[in-house]
Amino acid sequence: MPSGAITGYFDVAQITLYAFWIFFAGLIYYLRREDKREGYPLESDRSRSIRVEGFPPVPGPKLFVLPHGEGTRAANPPERREVAVVPAEPFPGAPMRPTGDPMHDGVGSASYAMRADEPDLAFDDAKPKIVPLRAAPDFFLATEDPDPRGMQVFGADRRLAGVVRDVWIDRSETIARYLEVELPESAGGGTVLLPMNLMQMNGRRRRIAVQSILASQFAGVPRLRNPDQVTLREEDQITGYYGGGKLYAMPSRLEPML
Repeated sequence: MPSGAITGYFDVAQITLYAFWIFFAGLIYYLRREDKREGYPLESDRSRSIRVEGFPPVPGPKLFVLPHGEGTRAANPPERREVAVVPAEPFPGAPMRPTGDPMHDGVGSASYAMRADEPDLAFDDAKPKIVPLRAAPDFFLATEDPDPRGMQVFGADRRLAGVVRDVWIDRSETIARYLEVELPESAGGGTVLLPMNLMQMNGRRRRIAVQSILASQFAGVPRLRNPDQVTLREEDQITGYYGGGKLYAMPSRLEPML
């Protein structure tokens, strides 16, 4: 047999198959660890000191490099906040019942992610992506579309909630993201953001309908720290508030339809 030939001593096909099995098992182990970078270890209903992570264990912290020279670490201890809920029943795994105003407390369908309390930045100029038109002089609304500025906004109870003062756009996607609604003095005044995907616009009648919350609940929409920019966390809080209204805005929404 020529020197270096191994096929006479080994089954190459079988070795290849075993190598593939080992590689595939290692790939599954790696991916299973990576998908535990967020959400793990799990919390136990019995005690917060119990660490539930299963197999394989949670990987160590990993630095993800973000644009503009920033970075974030995954698998760090999550940022915690007090949640105003209590178990509805005394057994493990029981559903949680809100103890206060769930829309304001951010629980249940009004919950939100604890993303960075900083604005999302555009890739090209490292400036906030989502800004009002008054802060983006290079952008304008298409003349073919109705201009929502000046339109009246009505809540789910068909009562007047406020008037649109400005439009917030995404400079990277070139799309409108929010409407800035000015509230009447009787509701405390000031402005709040209204997500575009949670309202219906009637350009002919120049009015906007919002079905998720009542007119009086617009005063409770989370406010912005900076009037000309919105942070990632503020976006989640605002969207969570409107989304939570689909369940909590009225007591009748909590009951089954049948």
